[in-house]
Amino acid sequence: MWGLLLALAAFAPAVGLSLGAPSASVLGLAPAATTEAPVSTPAPRSSPAQPPAGKENGTSEQHIRIRVIRKKKVIVKKRKKLIRPIPPVTAMPSTTARPSTTARPSTTARPSTTTSPVGALDIPEKQEPGCPPLGLESLRVSDNQLDASSSQSFGLGPHRGRLNIQSGLEDGDLFDGAWCAEEQDVEPWLQVDARHPTRFSGIITQGRNSIWRYDWVTSYKVQFSNDSRTWWGSKNRSTGMDAVFPANSDPETPVLNLLPEPQVARFIRLLPQTWLQGGASCLRAEILACPVSDPNSLFPEVPMLGSSDPLDFRHHDYKAMRKLMKQVNEQCPNITRVYSIGKSHQGLKLYVMEMSDQPGEHELGEPEVRYVAGMHGNEALGRELLLLLMQFLCREFLRGDPRVTRLLTETRIHLLPSMNPDGYETAFRRGSEMVGWAEGRWNHQGIDLNHNFADLNTPLWEAEDDGLVPDTVPNHHLPLPTYYTLPNATVAPETRAVIRWMQRIPFVLSANLHGGELVVSYPFDMTRTPWAARELTPTPDEAVFRWLSTVYAGTNRVMQDPDRRPCHNQDFSLYGNVINGADWHTVPGSMNDFSYLHTNCFEVTVELSCDKFPHENELPQEWENNKDALLTYLEQVRMGIAGVVRDKDTELGIADAVIAVDGINHDVTTAWGGDYWRLLTPGDYMVTASAEGYHTVTRSCRVTFEEGPVPCNFRLTKTPKQRLRELLAAGAKVPPDLRRRLERLRGQKN
Repeated sequence: MWGLLLALAAFAPAVGLSLGAPSASVLGLAPAATTEAPVSTPAPRSSPAQPPAGKENGTSEQHIRIRVIRKKKVIVKKRKKLIRPIPPVTAMPSTTARPSTTARPSTTARPSTTTSPVGALDIPEKQEPGCPPLGLESLRVSDNQLDASSSQSFGLGPHRGRLNIQSGLEDGDLFDGAWCAEEQDVEPWLQVDARHPTRFSGIITQGRNSIWRYDWVTSYKVQFSNDSRTWWGSKNRSTGMDAVFPANSDPETPVLNLLPEPQVARFIRLLPQTWLQGGASCLRAEILACPVSDPNSLFPEVPMLGSSDPLDFRHHDYKAMRKLMKQVNEQCPNITRVYSIGKSHQGLKLYVMEMSDQPGEHELGEPEVRYVAGMHGNEALGRELLLLLMQFLCREFLRGDPRVTRLLTETRIHLLPSMNPDGYETAFRRGSEMVGWAEGRWNHQGIDLNHNFADLNTPLWEAEDDGLVPDTVPNHHLPLPTYYTLPNATVAPETRAVIRWMQRIPFVLSANLHGGELVVSYPFDMTRTPWAARELTPTPDEAVFRWLSTVYAGTNRVMQDPDRRPCHNQDFSLYGNVINGADWHTVPGSMNDFSYLHTNCFEVTVELSCDKFPHENELPQEWENNKDALLTYLEQVRMGIAGVVRDKDTELGIADAVIAVDGINHDVTTAWGGDYWRLLTPGDYMVTASAEGYHTVTRSCRVTFEEGPVPCNFRLTKTPKQRLRELLAAGAKVPPDLRRRLERLRGQKN
């Protein structure tokens, strides 16, 4: 039997700030639950005064359960519900009136909503979704499968009625944050064509995503059809009447309703019955649906989501992740090592899987690369892709795959699948469709880890403006600011752990895996002009970063699909799915900028999918979309030049020697063994190696389009002053003529 009764998911409002959309709490919206019948409170300032709702005159009564939220505590009470419904509130504010960004409703006065009409369902204790999502959020459902009775504008058309879709910065643009029916539409509906017979089992809804407006549906009905002409409704079991489903009480918190009985049909309609007083009939939705067999082949075959790789395609919480990493280590003990770089605020270890032919040691001349995922805990796809990648590399190495074997013998790979395990555990408990856009994004302290690294951009740019770079202030390996190292500095333990990791291992290449978009962004992430929201701000290595970004975007299946739909409000395919981070939106204190300015490592951010937390049944396809891109990006560590800087007399490697490339105002340094890697695009370069106490050496190095890296070694000779220092340090006697010469030089100096 499918489900017990329809339910209202009892979730606290998600506090979401995404692509320009502030949270409900930031905007001053009230808590999600209503304690009594509609409260006579002022409507939001963006809306004109509304007429009061009609009073209930019915005399018969029955009991329903409602929830009251007090300081995150859910209290179940009973109150009397009158049979006669309140008429739906359909009046909408004028779309020409634009509120000020500072005009927000009082946090103590909640906008009023109507109560549920006849047919409302009792609320069960727990709901089990059962069927997976049809694919509105993940874009498997195309725009032409969505239809509506009316739309306020194209930007509020049915194609925008997708769960978690994000709006643009301006109302009235082509990318608004929901489907909204016209004000005059007295019987609005949003329709989805599944294109095949489908077993519909539930609906998840949100309100409108907007920084200017407050709009959400508070109740709706559901209808089904096989031909879009004849429709039947979902019936309440106890009354036999059309079921009325309780919907949203804020714009962002997803609300799940299961159907009393799953229905097999091709079309499904959502019919809003009531909505926020002073607002409009606006919603975003996801449909839960299971495929139905078609023995007569009357409909086109449904494309299957899958992969031929026998991997563990599911979402892993902390314990499951740790168990999986242990299993991979036991399966491939000769090429793997699991280690921890620190702990989260709640004490969960930040585990890393190292994969190399000599795990646990840095081999001279072998570059170090890393993937980091889960910086935002609710962006779960990157986490699963890295768990899949470690399984895949282990399996293919055992099978003797030449590409994987070469990768593991010539590179030392580090995979950190969960930088923010506390946030992920919060998101995991909600579930892939119910977590919303923001819950679990931050760590347990409420810190956004992607803004938590030291701002090294500002001191560098100020020094450049004063003409101090590179003679007085270096253009690389900038030190941590004093304020950042203080005990009371607002630095998350996860951030500190990653910084120590960066300082300990000479990483050359990295990618930071995120979700919610389809684009690869590269440094700088922070705009050079103070307070600029967006501005093209390239690094001196713009050519290298664009190459790296294009390699991933060019081998990602979805990014290369010419017919793919933009995720939210920007079409990055117009730019090759690559963008400078600061030209997208400024991010002070990003890990990408910090990695570039504090270490040798070149790092980009990969936005993997429109859906931050894809359903488990979508993971095989997401793996296929990204598998080749993940491998190809790792192979780019061989692009450019590499070599060892040695002492000419002893042949020992020189640590911290500086490698400068003529025309590029950013240097790298050698590791403790004297080896270095300098990522460069094909071309001819004049490269200089320098170290304290040595004469500098410059030589020409050519980077070709052939497989690299190109060897570019240096042997440095000590200066006479350095030789003298070493002699004196060893206790050697200074020859008389040299002593007299030194005395004369001291006299001249005095």
